[in-house]
Amino acid sequence: MEGAGDRPRPVKTGMELGSVVSAVRSNRVLLGNEVSPAVIIIKDGKIHQILSSCNFTGDVGCEVLDVGDSVVMPGVVDCHVHVNEPGRTSWEGFWTATRAAAAGGVTTVVDMPLNSIPPTTTLRNFEEKLQEVTGKCFVDVAFWGGVVPGNQRELRPMIKAGVAGFKCFLIHSGVDEFPHVAEFDLHTAMKQLQGTGSVLLFHAELDVQPTTGNNADESDPCQYDTFLRSRPDVMEVEAIRTVAELCLQYRVRCHIVHLSSAKALKLIQKARQAGAPLTVETTHHYLNLCAETIPARATQFKCCPPIRGSANQEQLWSALKTGQIDMVVSDHSPCTPDLKKLESGDFTQAWGGISSLQFGLPLFWTSASKRDFQLADVVRLLSRNTAHLSSLGSLKGSLAPGFDADLVIWDPETGFQIEEASIHHKNKMTPYLGSTLQGVVRATVLRGRLVYRDGSFCPEPLGKHLLIPQRTGQAQL
Repeated sequence: MEGAGDRPRPVKTGMELGSVVSAVRSNRVLLGNEVSPAVIIIKDGKIHQILSSCNFTGDVGCEVLDVGDSVVMPGVVDCHVHVNEPGRTSWEGFWTATRAAAAGGVTTVVDMPLNSIPPTTTLRNFEEKLQEVTGKCFVDVAFWGGVVPGNQRELRPMIKAGVAGFKCFLIHSGVDEFPHVAEFDLHTAMKQLQGTGSVLLFHAELDVQPTTGNNADESDPCQYDTFLRSRPDVMEVEAIRTVAELCLQYRVRCHIVHLSSAKALKLIQKARQAGAPLTVETTHHYLNLCAETIPARATQFKCCPPIRGSANQEQLWSALKTGQIDMVVSDHSPCTPDLKKLESGDFTQAWGGISSLQFGLPLFWTSASKRDFQLADVVRLLSRNTAHLSSLGSLKGSLAPGFDADLVIWDPETGFQIEEASIHHKNKMTPYLGSTLQGVVRATVLRGRLVYRDGSFCPEPLGKHLLIPQRTGQAQL
């Protein structure tokens, strides 16, 4: 094993970045639940065939990428990313976000509809976003639409245009141009979505009265606990109760984004047992960061819902192990440094969001490997289930013939330290700065093209817009 300070082993190939790859050979290819030597044959950007190394003759052309003992897996599909373009490109943009994704082995991102101006809440706004995205993406990008009060007649046109589904908030979103919905809006939206096969994503917090009895006016806004008490578990529990009831009533696919509170898991299980087509994700920050260790004034740790305690975190890990939580995403939500209020250290005023798009794979593996998760679990939670949620399950997230040749090539045993110089997000602020992680991404292949290798990128962006064809019924995980 290499230490954090050791020089990483480069991928041994003379292949130019951007080259078409005819085959990838490794001693460790993840096929199903097994890791074994294999060669992945690629034709026209798709996985054509997977051969054992002993059956490989080498007769596929000259562009064979031999990666030795590095692990080859399906590229990560991160279905919860705030790119913020157009309108807030000082926070992030498609050029920087998708480069960061490629450096992290993420071959597909699904862009959230808010924090861009205009938000993706009308067909016209969606078309504007597609125009802005063109020529800026280093990985493939799909798009969520948004449900806001009064836009119910825009939903089906956006489905027809190719959005992956829709996101709504049950509480203030943080930006005024994406207002949260009331119960009436939800019923109206659900009626529009019935029979479409689309999915409605919920930021599941409801603005209920805190139960702690603490007077926020007497609390120190620079202490993390002050912020944590302002968003107690009951806000998530009551919101998820509402979502579960709607899901059962309309039988429209529903999804809980960024679950932070394990107290809501019983509600989710009960709804599923009753037949609700309900899925749930959690994030890398809820699995890696704990409320007890967040220093005073360290507003880079603020996000909504909040990071909770270590006992709650272990319950989330247990729920991942048993399948109660379906997937893990970044919820990459960057901003400019001034919005984090680092000078004042005021948690109550700082923007809530954490940047981690580039580091999701090693963040997950560093903690998961200590809890007896296997590489097959990584694919299930970070690639396959996220692809299915986004209606991309027949194209992305699996190593099998007919799927896009999207590959991450990485060394799970190799340690590294997150340094500002190696961060490719536009704004480098992240609570993970200085952390030592396991799992170095060596190379990323997108639809059979080498787009990233050992710190360098393809000179031109090769990512595509992924417009989802209209569908009916339920997409199963």
